[in-house]
Amino acid sequence: MKTLSKDMIRIGSARVARLAGVTAAAVLVGAVALQFVGRASAEDARVIPPPSVDEKAPSAGTETAVLAGGCFWGVQGVFQHVNGVISATSGYTGGSKDAAHYEMVSTGDTGHAESVRIVFDPHKISYGHLLQIYFSVAHDPTELNYQGPDSGTQYRSAIFPTSQSQADIAKAYIEQLNHAKAFDATVVTKIEPARQFYAAEDYHQDFLTTHPTYPYIVINDLPKVKNLQHLFPRDYRADPVLVTASASAN
Repeated sequence: MKTLSKDMIRIGSARVARLAGVTAAAVLVGAVALQFVGRASAEDARVIPPPSVDEKAPSAGTETAVLAGGCFWGVQGVFQHVNGVISATSGYTGGSKDAAHYEMVSTGDTGHAESVRIVFDPHKISYGHLLQIYFSVAHDPTELNYQGPDSGTQYRSAIFPTSQSQADIAKAYIEQLNHAKAFDATVVTKIEPARQFYAAEDYHQDFLTTHPTYPYIVINDLPKVKNLQHLFPRDYRADPVLVTASASAN
């Protein structure tokens, strides 16, 4: 089966129902591809060491991390299944507010990366442990300006620290992983401080959960959630924390 890139099935505000043609044929392809999720999960799983430098005892009730690692559908989907995560929102980081729109970001010329803002309880999960999940199962940090079938700077691997402590932890962890040769190639993740996050359009939120048979999700993203469950069973939560649920609660 040929891997579908996100651009090949791009969704835009002008697309039918804003869902990129989720037709009966697409659902059928997704259903067939579901047969391969377990196998892909076993092949892609990668155990990496935890960070040797992490946060000290947290003082705040919540903390925010912003991470980019390819299509935000999968990254959001992974962290929505992590214990201690309060919310995970898909969006754009690295460019201007005026350019924070899917069709513009998809050109690769805005400076934005598809990213996910993660609000978490540092008493339940540390920032360093979030990074361990990010590097291990949420994406491949050795791919420069692409992830799997998607290419362009908007799919880059990047960490947008919200504090100096986060920047220091991320830098130390990348150096640790490279020194330990935890991956077959060098980690190319960039640390980009002082960047503003802008939430993506509503139709991008919770996409993995609401479209589990969508071919791109089945092939590229469901294996990531399976990997999370396999490699981090204590961190895995079966019921995802959803943006739509948070919005309705407010």
